[in-house]
Amino acid sequence: MADNKTPDIIYTKVDEAPDLASASFLPIIRRFAAEAGVTVGLRDISLAGRIIAAFPERLTEAQRQSDDLAILGDLVKTPEANVIKLPNISASAPQLVAAIKELQGQGYDLPDYVDEPATDAEKDARRRYDAIRGSAVNPVLREGNSDRRAARAVKNYAKANPHSMGKWSADSKTRVSTMGANDFRSNEKSVTLTEAQAGPARIELIARDGSVTVLKEGVQYHAGTVVDATFLSAKALDAFLAREIEATKKEGILFSLHLKATMMKVSDPIIFGHAVREFLKPVFDKHGDALKSAGVNPNSGLGEMLDRVSGMAEIEADIQAVMADRPPLYMVNSDRGITNLHVPSDVIIDASIPALIRAGGKGWGPDGKEADANCVIPDSSYAAVYDEAIAYFKETGALDPSTAGTVQNVGLMAQKAEEYGSHPTTFEIPKDGTVRLIAANGDVLTTHEVEAGDIWRSAATRKAPIEDWVKLAIERQKAEGCQAIFWLDETRAHDAQLIAYVKPLLAAAGATDKFLILAPREATRLSFETIRNGENSIAVTGNVLRDYLTDLFPILELGTSAKMLSIVKLMQGGCMFETGAGGSAPKHVQQLMEENHLRWDSLGEFCALGESLKFLGTSKGNAKARILGDAVDAATQGILDHDRSPGRKAGQPDNRHSHYWFARYWAEALAAQTEDAALAAAFAPVAKALADNEGKILAELSAAQGKPADLGGYYHTDPVKTGAVMRPSATLNGIIG
Repeated sequence: MADNKTPDIIYTKVDEAPDLASASFLPIIRRFAAEAGVTVGLRDISLAGRIIAAFPERLTEAQRQSDDLAILGDLVKTPEANVIKLPNISASAPQLVAAIKELQGQGYDLPDYVDEPATDAEKDARRRYDAIRGSAVNPVLREGNSDRRAARAVKNYAKANPHSMGKWSADSKTRVSTMGANDFRSNEKSVTLTEAQAGPARIELIARDGSVTVLKEGVQYHAGTVVDATFLSAKALDAFLAREIEATKKEGILFSLHLKATMMKVSDPIIFGHAVREFLKPVFDKHGDALKSAGVNPNSGLGEMLDRVSGMAEIEADIQAVMADRPPLYMVNSDRGITNLHVPSDVIIDASIPALIRAGGKGWGPDGKEADANCVIPDSSYAAVYDEAIAYFKETGALDPSTAGTVQNVGLMAQKAEEYGSHPTTFEIPKDGTVRLIAANGDVLTTHEVEAGDIWRSAATRKAPIEDWVKLAIERQKAEGCQAIFWLDETRAHDAQLIAYVKPLLAAAGATDKFLILAPREATRLSFETIRNGENSIAVTGNVLRDYLTDLFPILELGTSAKMLSIVKLMQGGCMFETGAGGSAPKHVQQLMEENHLRWDSLGEFCALGESLKFLGTSKGNAKARILGDAVDAATQGILDHDRSPGRKAGQPDNRHSHYWFARYWAEALAAQTEDAALAAAFAPVAKALADNEGKILAELSAAQGKPADLGGYYHTDPVKTGAVMRPSATLNGIIG
């Protein structure tokens, strides 16, 4: 259960590897923070925690949990907010179903997740579950825009200790393919609402037979909001996929589909399903009725499909025959036969394509070998970024991390900005007709002629976040004094509306000459040219590009995006400190459960903690908190300088070892500082005890490795068992408490 009182700092309970690391790290944070009178609370925004909170009436008093996401959603709208947010699962449908089954097995009376709910009870449960699925957390908490960059110590370490980079060849067959027509990008219409148009809007479908279906009503819009509407043609999508499957086979390269079925939880699983259906079209054509009877939903992926047809020999044989005739698939795990099309959430575009680029344009094939790939990105909105990056590296060769500059990011994401806020207004069209978006005063804002199966969506970006975003960009450019680019395309409907905001705001601030405004393709090339010369750039972007670029550039510059410093300056004066990406976390948990080795690197948590304490020191006038924050920076530098980050293999130092070293360096820095004698005196014996017992502590931590670890669950672990696994050194526990 979460803490009841409002603490000075809120730490978030999340999922998978970062949550396991918290069991080791949070006691250290609380022990040190207490010396400065700082309280650190915990709020549960994990997938399991959100599921439990959604069904209080079905659970016992002991099982119930407060709706911590809603509580944090209120907190981030206040000046008092100081939140350290770890990465959490943006749950796909298969992950949600797995979490529900695990909780049911633990005695929680939860309803099933039903694909096609029939009864009122099933519909109610589905509604509650759908509110949890996908990116349910970030839109609630991100009440501010994003300032994301590599911490100076992290960047310096990466330059001094460059990670491996694959070799690019000019004749690489790796490429990006995208629709370019009849997709979200090409069909987009965008308007900025007037005062008269503000208020509850309506989305309706006028069918060709004259019937009217209200898809959504009461969509609240404010004056000055940029409202977008668009659709992707299902027929055009299928034709595109068919062409690319055939072309990929002829080229002899891997077929790799890249989507974001987690954040885009309505549209992208449907697109994913089209790809599964098209790849296995002969099977669906021949066995359509049988597959439907078996409950096969292509949106859930090939993995679930194979489970549902298990034992149906003819269908299984036909699947194998079609797979053998298709181009080889990009693999998630070659050893286990898990393909790109197995689970919609397994291949997340902002992590998968940068990893492929870092590897010299190579992806893993079903034969366990690396090969060139066709990176299939159906919608062309942001495909140009990856297309240009691949073209650039074919021309120039791989980036050199030892000399590269850095690309920072200022991202527009507050108040559910842009596509990531489109979940409630995305629809798979039931019949041919016209979709109209109608303002409160009756003005028809947009119309689209659609066909059954098309995916229509609308998104909104409010005026206040846009203004705050431009202000933050000006502040960051002034602080850094480097190149700064607004990644906006004047030929795209939405971007044209943003440009109409950006130019006057820059002019009013006297900052027009400090910024470029470039379309994403041109901005991509210029940014790579800039950092190749050892110089820095600030990418000022919308919400999706913020997400994509803060993986693309860090993975090439640092080897990972998990070590980024991510500060969300909340619009009401508080701050949220995000700790990095969690895309590889599932493999980390699997390794821990099999070998009791956690290779998760908490460097992102270290960076966020230091910034959180320094912000608290400034906002609350707590000098001790500021000193603690400065000492965190010293400890983080110590981790890097002495190479105390976790190793990848069992038997090497892991996450728990790095926490010991962090605690020791933190205590030593506090004992050595001269600003606060009381703090120095309090931490001198801690530092001595940690140093004197180094051998014993490290031996106890290492002795725990090499055998399976029992966490009592995956999505909903047992806190006692997890604590025992993650805090195996009695000596360290005795010092920390």
